[in-house]
Amino acid sequence: MAEPRTLSSVQETPDPSLVLLTVEETARRLRIGRTTCFRLVRAGEIESVMVGRLRRVPADAVPAYVSKLRHRSAEAA
Repeated sequence: MAEPRTLSSVQETPDPSLVLLTVEETARRLRIGRTTCFRLVRAGEIESVMVGRLRRVPADAVPAYVSKLRHRSAEAA
């Protein structure tokens, strides 16, 4: 009999077809906390858009943010 899977044992595979992500999905992709991700979105560090009353992050904003971090890191070195 197979062991039941728990949420922690199942690794989420990002869906490449998603164009807009929730802030929670963005946090999971960046492997940061939800609160930290909301703070970065509010500060404008991670691009986001409003869809009605919902805050969403364009999927391509995630690699753009990482690229920005890498650029800052290279400048500081």
